[in-house]
Amino acid sequence: MRLVVASLTAALTAAAAGGVWITASTAAEAPSLIPRTSFFGNPTKTAARLSPDGKWLSWIAPRDGVLNVWVAPAADPAAAKALTAETKRPIRQYFWAEDSSGILFINDKGGDENFLLYSVDTNGAQKALTPFENTRVFIIGTSRDRPDTVLVGVNNRDPRWHDAWEVNVRTGAMKEVFRNDGFSSVTSDEQLTVRLASKTDDDGTTDYYRVDGGKAADKPFTQVSFQDSDSAPVAFTEDGKTLYWTDTRGRDKAAILAQDWATGKTTVVGESDKADAAPAMFNPATGKLEAYVVNYLKNDWVATDPAIKADLDFLKTELKGEVFVQSRTTADDRWIVAVDPVTAPASTWLYDRKARKLTKLYVSRPELEGAPLAAMHPVEIKSRDGKTLVSYLTLPKGSDPDGDGKPDKAVPLVLYVHGGPWARDQYGYNGWHQWLSNRGYAVLSVNYRGSTGFGKAFTRSSDGEWAGKMHDDLLDAVDWAVKGGVAQKDKVAIAGGSYGGYATLVGMTFTPDTFACGVDIVGPSNLKTLYDTFPPYWSSGLSLWRKALGDPNTPEGLKLMQDRSPINRVDAIKRPLLIGQGANDPRVKKSESDQIVEVMKARNIPVTYVLFPDEGHGFARPVNNLAFNATTENFLAKCLGGRAEPYGKALEGSSIQVPHGAEFAPGLKEALAAK
Repeated sequence: MRLVVASLTAALTAAAAGGVWITASTAAEAPSLIPRTSFFGNPTKTAARLSPDGKWLSWIAPRDGVLNVWVAPAADPAAAKALTAETKRPIRQYFWAEDSSGILFINDKGGDENFLLYSVDTNGAQKALTPFENTRVFIIGTSRDRPDTVLVGVNNRDPRWHDAWEVNVRTGAMKEVFRNDGFSSVTSDEQLTVRLASKTDDDGTTDYYRVDGGKAADKPFTQVSFQDSDSAPVAFTEDGKTLYWTDTRGRDKAAILAQDWATGKTTVVGESDKADAAPAMFNPATGKLEAYVVNYLKNDWVATDPAIKADLDFLKTELKGEVFVQSRTTADDRWIVAVDPVTAPASTWLYDRKARKLTKLYVSRPELEGAPLAAMHPVEIKSRDGKTLVSYLTLPKGSDPDGDGKPDKAVPLVLYVHGGPWARDQYGYNGWHQWLSNRGYAVLSVNYRGSTGFGKAFTRSSDGEWAGKMHDDLLDAVDWAVKGGVAQKDKVAIAGGSYGGYATLVGMTFTPDTFACGVDIVGPSNLKTLYDTFPPYWSSGLSLWRKALGDPNTPEGLKLMQDRSPINRVDAIKRPLLIGQGANDPRVKKSESDQIVEVMKARNIPVTYVLFPDEGHGFARPVNNLAFNATTENFLAKCLGGRAEPYGKALEGSSIQVPHGAEFAPGLKEALAAK
């Protein structure tokens, strides 16, 4: 089937900002054009939670265009009111205080990732619980036994290390309980007592120390080698007698172990020979493991408790799609359950366990109900050296009538590379996949070596292979798509954020003839300067980064960094490149994008550089995301020949700046002038 190009639909898409689907003029040949706002605007509601006592229901929803926390009586969701009043930065993470007195949330300023902790009671009274500057706070633990207290890590004394503090959620009173002078992490029990601390040395080995009375023991009680660095403690049971681990020691795929804290003996309670086992559900009263997930091609739930198995079986039967349990009351009588049908927007339900009753609460993106969303196909691709690369392919709607995962005719392809690299792509609704497939492209996401979840050998095989075998995996996936009739060889783009942005720059510089164009979002261009500018609180993990990137303190390691840095291969670039960057990014500093753009400018190599002064590592504000994605899809339309929704008012309300190259991105210069 022939796909409609942008010029054929431009006249009909001008009204897209209104949120309705725009039917193409050749409707028999292509599905309706779905507005960008449907994919990347604010969700109507998301992240529902029940208060521990079950009296309140909460979720995140827009308030004056900014995502805030809303609360309603559980018996009357229609009586919801906005509890928070953020006006710029959306709230993306929150949880209930264990005493159900109110909400706790963390937020930063402009994407700097200096997250602070705030509380707001059910009457709307808000308090800054950690009112510090240049400080990053994270949650260590909450407690049912001490419901008015939360344990947090705070690095205001020394930016490299997080001390453990108890914080009273009602009064804001703080008490230091563990002084951290060089530990990577701490683990607490149900009483919020720090019981365990870890320290990683220069060769990547992590030692674990028992902690008693706020003091770490002189000698470690167990050790994790660099090869097993994905092993880590998870949580104590309520009685403090058992500690759960995810652990690869003595095996390849991570298992879940239960360790008797008194004797040190471990017992395997969850494992698979296919993929890592990940803890998923713990009993809210006892803290005992009830279910775990094995995610190979898709999520496979395994219940360790018969009662939970009955619930999961019921949910799987009643709700069609990928099911997730988001929240449970302390009494465990009601759950919040989300279901992802992949080809329809996610919905959220209230589940009454005793009555075996499901009540629909909301659909996160109702504007996508009935939209022509495309199927996602899990595929296994072989690398040139025999590794299996679990990947996900989405095809343009209508290009694959028999649903076998292969279009009747090869189409343009976007290789969308995940960040991390210690992360993974997985099966489910994906905004980028749905958006780009709707524009006429196949979209392929590859779990290249270094991705997590497939065993330690697969993860560790990426060490020293940035722009090496990791990139070969991406090339092998493109070759698979071309040879299999999925992709047109001369119309393959590469895009991604963070490591995916780096992979894009590698594609444009190391293999400049493979990709027709690239979209780099917050990607590093120089591995040496990336390493040198990591935030100070990453100090404990630098030995792991030296294994991955090369050790800049040795001639061999420094050479490896230089050899694998796109900044040193700029002259090879011959295809269009779009770069997006947040000015406040603490992980991949703005200088990473600045320096490659400056070299390209000096050598008269075209590049478009889009900058957001109020963003960090990625774009959290929907207005900024929409502005960048409007630029991206019009850029890709020229490069690959797919469809694009005109800019319209996509830049309004955004902070977009274009320091260089607006003229190289179709429509951008005009859109900026009209903003």
